[in-house]
Amino acid sequence: MNASSEQVGVTPGESASAGTQRAARRRAAGIYGTVITAAVLASAGSRLPTLALAVAVLVTLIVYWVAELYSEILGEQALHAHLPLWPRIREGLASTWTMVSAAYLPVLALVVSRLFGASPTAAANIALAVAVVVLAIHGWSAGRAAELRGAQLVIVTMIAGGLGVVMIILKNFVVTNLH
Repeated sequence: MNASSEQVGVTPGESASAGTQRAARRRAAGIYGTVITAAVLASAGSRLPTLALAVAVLVTLIVYWVAELYSEILGEQALHAHLPLWPRIREGLASTWTMVSAAYLPVLALVVSRLFGASPTAAANIALAVAVVVLAIHGWSAGRAAELRGAQLVIVTMIAGGLGVVMIILKNFVVTNLH
């Protein structure tokens, strides 16, 4: 195995920077997907039944996932003056699927908590809390990939988790003040 293929996501014969870019793209898509998940949970968590909320999260993420890839491909088409080939589209779909899969744990927490008797609002709040943890993990992972240590790693992790906390604060503000 050559040195470049030891990088995560790099196949033999591929440059380490391509694998690093792919890993960064997956990480960014995961963060984006988790923020979208938290936003849907925060905005509709107390108004939709559990199954409808879970479906709304996943459908919203699939729409964003396809829209993001579509806009990227259109941009590339304008830049390179040709339509992308199927391998490029397939690579784009695969490298950004984490936008959708980022919702799995929060949606699972939503459904399981509801099965264990939590109210729809409590289940949505549990799912939001899980989304905050997932965001913090993504932040920590991004910080580690950037070789951050100590206080810098803690700050990056807290900022990522803070995005989810902002969603919870907004949810509670909307529910308390606008309903």
